[in-house]
Amino acid sequence: MSTCVIFGGAGFVGTHLARHFLKTGRFTHVHLADIRPSSLEGMDGISTSLTDVRQPIPSDLVDESPEWVFNLAAIHREPGHIREEYFQTNLTGARNVCQYCETTACDNIYFTSSISVYGPTTGPTDESRPIQPSTPYGGSKFPAELTHEMWQQRGADRRLIVSRPGVLYGPGDPGNILRMIKAIKKGYFAFPGSPNIFKSYGYIYGFLDSVDFAMDSDMKHFTYNYVETPTQPLSGIVDVIKRYFGVKAIVVPLPLWVLMPAARLVQKILGFRNPVHPVRVKKAATPTHIIPQALKDKGFEFKFDFEASLSHWQSVAPEDFDGVTMPVVEKTVSVVHLKRGPEVAPQEAIADQKMVPEEEMEIVS
Repeated sequence: MSTCVIFGGAGFVGTHLARHFLKTGRFTHVHLADIRPSSLEGMDGISTSLTDVRQPIPSDLVDESPEWVFNLAAIHREPGHIREEYFQTNLTGARNVCQYCETTACDNIYFTSSISVYGPTTGPTDESRPIQPSTPYGGSKFPAELTHEMWQQRGADRRLIVSRPGVLYGPGDPGNILRMIKAIKKGYFAFPGSPNIFKSYGYIYGFLDSVDFAMDSDMKHFTYNYVETPTQPLSGIVDVIKRYFGVKAIVVPLPLWVLMPAARLVQKILGFRNPVHPVRVKKAATPTHIIPQALKDKGFEFKFDFEASLSHWQSVAPEDFDGVTMPVVEKTVSVVHLKRGPEVAPQEAIADQKMVPEEEMEIVS
């Protein structure tokens, strides 16, 4: 029996990852350890436990030493937590997961970090760019990376893969992309600030391909960004949505000096958790221009542009689009060979960039 343990496994990415591993046969047993129950509980090949990574992790989650441990567990939503909570969970969790691997003699860790470690990205940003997080979430993720690196350096046979995904979307996720699709369809979406800001997103099935690619390599330590390429301006993403779903609504830009007071008013009326919270509005207007250069350099094949991802998503989870008019033309997904010239991260320093919140990574439980 080949076994892996996924911490934070009840979330969006963990659920997709578990199904993928069992379907491809990479593992015959996947254990999902999370603070909440998994929707996969009871499925063949799946075991679960209620596990809090902020506490010491029992060594007997599974009967044998796991071949791989995947650390997806994190607090990430903003707004939603006080500053200390990000570090208590994300950094303490990293230490406890590494200690679990020490105790169980597991030599392989895959850790999901975040593009938030770069801070604001007003220009093309690849893995060589400086680390300068501007939020508690990003500030907690980079030391968590270093914690995993120290674990890897203590054993000659140990492997560590660190991914820094952008916001991931796809089947089963009601997050940013699906909310934008529905808002455009209903005619109430507006560009938050400039329509020309770049926004980096990653399709979950492309991300799963990257996990397989990195695991199948012989690299002992590999850190990579994951977003689809090339990154598009927000106006380009909106144009694809309108064309794909046959939407005629006009989308106009609204300046932040209009949106922010309106968001604060809605916050006073609806309270802390509302879809137009001022922090979310500011995030939506913040560029995330990420380049997955490390994967490009290693020869990874990106299969999904944005329109191809919508077609694939529709084919595997049409129920996600209930209430959204679907295109009549049947579409197929194929490898996309992009003709646009390569995006290259500039070499000049970006220390003088305005420090504003980066995009939230909604991928973990």
